[in-house]
Amino acid sequence: MSIAIRDVREHELDSVLALNNAAGPAILPLDAAKLRQLFESAEYFRVAERDGTLAGFLIGFGSATGHDSSNFAWFCERYPDFFYIDRVVVASRRRGGGVGRALYADAQSYAELRYPTMACEVFLQTGTDHALLFHGSFGFREVGQHVMAGHELRAAMLMKPLCSFAWVRETYGDALPDVPWLVPPRMQHQSHRVTGTCA
Repeated sequence: MSIAIRDVREHELDSVLALNNAAGPAILPLDAAKLRQLFESAEYFRVAERDGTLAGFLIGFGSATGHDSSNFAWFCERYPDFFYIDRVVVASRRRGGGVGRALYADAQSYAELRYPTMACEVFLQTGTDHALLFHGSFGFREVGQHVMAGHELRAAMLMKPLCSFAWVRETYGDALPDVPWLVPPRMQHQSHRVTGTCA
């Protein structure tokens, strides 16, 4: 069965919210207002569809877009330019079936043309070893730890270098070719990417 990765549609936000809040301790819960804020501000917000149903989603921000996460701020204090994965969720019935890898591969194909590194975090608590293993197998390495204020959750802060970025920057600078496959559809009418460092 194939996995289709595409931009989230506004009418799917209730389903995304339900997926997020059923994900367990590895993902912080959301309410509808916060999810709406993420929908309106995220640089990257895509879903995985399998057998005609929503199987997962991934939300990401570039370092210059501005984001109110304390984990995002931690990376901003230390790194000038990166693509941050705010959250990734796979429906429990789909875990282990390649949905998470398909979402990460799609996010990387977007990020490596625009950013030198990808960043994310994994909470260090019981039941999240599989998340650490997944990220390690995808090339992420721990660069520090951070305790989230208000949640008292300790997170391993992870980064992955994107090897294609240097060649793309040397070849095209800040002007990627004007072809549709380089820009996710939700970005074609708005540009969150700002040259520079964290907002």
